[in-house]
Amino acid sequence: MLIKTAIIDDKASNRNILKDKLLRHGHFEITLTAEDGKDFLEKMKILPADKLPDVALMDLEMPNMDGVDAIAAGSSFFPSVKFVVLTIFDDEDKIFKAIKAGAFGYLLKDESAENITDTLWQMHESGVGPLSPGIAHKILQLVQNNELTLVRKTNSSNEKFFFDLTEREREILQLLVDGLSYKEIGTRLNISANTAKKHVINIYNKLHVNSRAQALHLAYEKGLL
Repeated sequence: MLIKTAIIDDKASNRNILKDKLLRHGHFEITLTAEDGKDFLEKMKILPADKLPDVALMDLEMPNMDGVDAIAAGSSFFPSVKFVVLTIFDDEDKIFKAIKAGAFGYLLKDESAENITDTLWQMHESGVGPLSPGIAHKILQLVQNNELTLVRKTNSSNEKFFFDLTEREREILQLLVDGLSYKEIGTRLNISANTAKKHVINIYNKLHVNSRAQALHLAYEKGLL
């Protein structure tokens, strides 16, 4: 099954390079490219329903409408689309604004092509929001400073299941916070990437979260970090 993907970047060369990377991976179909947020929203409105993207890779600094505003509007109009920031910017202010706008993940352009494509494929398979390693630590800092809230107040259900995490699941949760991929977690713990993925899915189900950032916040809230 191909992952229908939109690429939004103001530089044509960046769009073409990313498109080539995704197509070479073999699991992606590029259904839309746009030069800024306004262009993206206009094209989305006339796109056939069967071509609506599963994921939109969004740059941040663009003319006419930047990535943050496009994510906020797109999340409202097209709630089924997962918006993933793909940018060179890793400062806390941009991370904060993007996640508050509705970004499902945040990746840096300087990551390897293999890591970007593999991470997006893992997101599609497991529903786990992707974060570059350095971004995970900056989100934790925002949470620690009470600047960013990613989960609702803990209810009795996730309170109970949080303490039902096994030792292995808590170990994997810490590695998730450190920004490791499934493959890297598997190597660290001497298990397969697929087994690592299954553990992560179990963790998310127990915590009632659907992204690494939310899991990070809840783990900090409960004193595990």
